[in-house]
Amino acid sequence: MFELSKQFYFEAAHTLERSIETESSRRIHGHTYHAEITVRGAPDPATGMILDLGLFTRALDSVRAELDHRFLDDVPGLGPATLENLCVYLWKNLAPSLPGLNRVSVWRQASGDKCTYFGPEEA
Repeated sequence: MFELSKQFYFEAAHTLERSIETESSRRIHGHTYHAEITVRGAPDPATGMILDLGLFTRALDSVRAELDHRFLDDVPGLGPATLENLCVYLWKNLAPSLPGLNRVSVWRQASGDKCTYFGPEEA
């Protein structure tokens, strides 16, 4: 079993309701977000790959375009622009085109905050 990951970043602004440090969070502000998407599986015997990196890149480019240089409060289906919601948003938008999707991480390197989502719990 193998894991294959790709990273990308996007620049975006948002507001956020919080219980502490509320003043600065309620104002429109921006971050550089980094994301890592990981798929897990066995390589195809014919190609030797879990997933063609070209297809992986296309999927990430598509979802990155929905977030990069956007006001995240206006992105349909995202909800409040928390790291947790960004992880779920990426998962939901990438899962149909990335078989074996295993993990989504989003972080803000400047502040040292990171969140990782392992997908919906199995029923």
